[in-house]
Amino acid sequence: MSRREAFAQAQRWVIKVGSALVTDEGRGLDRRRIAAWAEQVAALRKAGRQVTVVSSGAVAEGMQQLGWRQRPRAVYQLQAAAARGQSGLVYAWAEALAHHGLQTAQVLLTHDDLSDRRRYLNARSALRELLRLGVVPVVNENDTVVTDEIRFGDNDTLAALVANLVEAEALAILTDQPGLMDRDPRGDPDARLLTEVRAGDPALEALCGAGPGALGRGGMQTKVQGAARAARSGAYTAVADGREPRVIERLAAAEPGLGTLFIPDQEPLAARKQWLASHLRTAGRLRLDAGAARALRESGKSLLPVGVVAVEGGFSRGEMVVCLDPEGREVARGLANYGAAEARAIRGLASAEIEAVLGYLDEPELIHRDNMVVTAAAA
Repeated sequence: MSRREAFAQAQRWVIKVGSALVTDEGRGLDRRRIAAWAEQVAALRKAGRQVTVVSSGAVAEGMQQLGWRQRPRAVYQLQAAAARGQSGLVYAWAEALAHHGLQTAQVLLTHDDLSDRRRYLNARSALRELLRLGVVPVVNENDTVVTDEIRFGDNDTLAALVANLVEAEALAILTDQPGLMDRDPRGDPDARLLTEVRAGDPALEALCGAGPGALGRGGMQTKVQGAARAARSGAYTAVADGREPRVIERLAAAEPGLGTLFIPDQEPLAARKQWLASHLRTAGRLRLDAGAARALRESGKSLLPVGVVAVEGGFSRGEMVVCLDPEGREVARGLANYGAAEARAIRGLASAEIEAVLGYLDEPELIHRDNMVVTAAAA
């Protein structure tokens, strides 16, 4: 299978659309283009794929509605423009997707949401549940409340972080350029499109040319950096011209030479497991009964509360904990779905009993298998 085919066959996609495309270079939301992309998203959904859309354009749409011709530099003005434009942006996507029987959900994120362990897990759980329900999340940076210290800085970075968050195998970044060129095409008419490159290659940033445009905060450099971030969890990234007819459909058909494909060094599962295994600092320990230890060692199953006999430490939701077998040997480690006090309250119980004890249900597992790495093989 070719690398293009590996990208095309991904079951979970993140599709990012830039401001210049969404707003037709600042002239207001381009509903014709949004409708075309929505039709192609619907085709992916019909084929059984899960799709998250990361859409720029709230600030640009707000600027258009407020009659501002230049992107403001003051944070409070950006916040005002985003507040004015966000509702129109998400409504345009919702209306376009509804024509194909698809529901949408608006998700606004800040950097803090993905750097704080507990909020990271909360965002991940919400997005994964929306995808399970067949809803198409439409994600944007929460510019209305953002400050200089917590800004993603561009939605290419946000899209890559969302790809990490939902464990997407494919990230498609639609822009107003054909992809990454070997030279700046504005200064060299013989510049060639690079159709396949290695994500994270330090030499790529030198090829990026000029930076942000008038409407967005990104540029080709942020796309190269975003591809490198996405590759850390094993995702392929395609950067392609969103103005190309049926561009998403053609990427999903593995069309050769369309845009630039950034190749990760590892497959998604291996990359995530390596990331988990690299967490040397742990915040607590869970002592398991023999059956739970065996299920983790031999089957790689999620850890349910019923298999836990003791909880040690003062960890919080989202922190790394170690799982020990009855002899005290490490079996696995992973990110806890519940804090230590909650884990103590539900240890030994069936998942169906969690809500009755705690008054709510975050997850049926103490540690989901996707957030766990087995560190000891079966004896």
